[in-house]
Amino acid sequence: MQNARSKLWTVLIILSAFVSLFYATPLQAQENGEGKIVYVIPIEKEVERGLEAFVERTTNEAMEANADHIIFEIDTPGGRVDAARNIATLLQDLDITTTSYITSDALSAGSYIALNTDNIYMTSTARMGASGVITSDGNAADKKAQSAWISAMESAATSKGRDPLYAKAMADADIDLSEYGAPKGEFLTLSPTSAVEVGYAEAIVQHRTELLTELGLSKAKVVESEPTVAEEIARFITNPIVVPILLSLASIGLVVELYSPGFGVPGSIGLLSLVLFFYGHIVAGLAGYEAIILLVLGIGLIIAELFVPGGILGIIGIAAVVGSLFMSSYDIGHMALSISIALVVTIIVSVILFKRLGLERGIFKHIILSDATTTEKGYVSTVNRLDLIGLQGEAVTPLRPSGTAVFDDERLDVVSEGGFIGDHATVKIVKVEGSRIVVREI
Repeated sequence: MQNARSKLWTVLIILSAFVSLFYATPLQAQENGEGKIVYVIPIEKEVERGLEAFVERTTNEAMEANADHIIFEIDTPGGRVDAARNIATLLQDLDITTTSYITSDALSAGSYIALNTDNIYMTSTARMGASGVITSDGNAADKKAQSAWISAMESAATSKGRDPLYAKAMADADIDLSEYGAPKGEFLTLSPTSAVEVGYAEAIVQHRTELLTELGLSKAKVVESEPTVAEEIARFITNPIVVPILLSLASIGLVVELYSPGFGVPGSIGLLSLVLFFYGHIVAGLAGYEAIILLVLGIGLIIAELFVPGGILGIIGIAAVVGSLFMSSYDIGHMALSISIALVVTIIVSVILFKRLGLERGIFKHIILSDATTTEKGYVSTVNRLDLIGLQGEAVTPLRPSGTAVFDDERLDVVSEGGFIGDHATVKIVKVEGSRIVVREI
């Protein structure tokens, strides 16, 4: 009996071991993320349309790869509100779990992006907040824009189950949160400790490995997304500071080229600046091929104006070029400012070149009549007959004061010095000025 009981316990122990082994492997895999795919997408530098295009591409790649988790490593001082809103819309529409890992700063538009993710983790030196809307000239936006932005911040926090008060305080300086270093009149900026305390951050982690462990993804396959060279160029070119510089270089280069023989460095710089502008805006998804077609059409009409009189082709061409620039812009107001800056700079350069070089160089010498019938080139309008001075003859018509006289059998049109001279009077040539022969009565 005792022997049978021992055998039964042995069998139960073996069965328990098999059961434990069977369940332990998938449970352990579930805890360390083995077999899962994690995409890491950096959100760095300024938030603008180039970054938006990058985030859209990489999140689409994550969805196509059936990723289980996306980590956004954030370090940005903020940027454009419209780009941040478009990125937030992308994040809200994702069916993949998302985490923001704030490595340094998530300020302004950066904090808004972080609030639209499922989880937020921060390093011990990170910051989050200071999200007031500031215009391009450094002033606070109007009340309508501020109200819309505060509402967007509040909605982002609410959508992920966070207390909206702190999100509002990040964008509304009228909210008093002195206990978190934001008295009335200042925007809220949360430290890592404060963010954890108010429920805006899950924990403080010092590096990505620790973050993956916190998320239960330490054994997951990590795919790091990086901007392509084209995307880096696009982000640089679409920067609000770079756009007016490029347009100014393009216009100055083409104007200077008009004063240069052939096609040289100035024209190449101008053309390259124009190509870079449209290339960057196409990569960023701001410009389409219709803008390129309009640009080429405009340039063609401007060139045609050099050979067709009237001026209408040139006006239409300039309008087409300006229209293509506006079609490539994400902000009509900023594009208008950029074009104005380029126009002023170009006018100044044109005036300087005109004063120094005139219109007798470069392409102008081919379209401006410069030939002159000068004596040096062999052109003589009238023969200056100085040999006639001193000759005497007879007036064949009255001179009142002009008329006709004969000198050595040659009839000449003459003019008296001022007084009347009757016909058949004897006269003497006293002066010759081109075709004008002056006589005096003897």
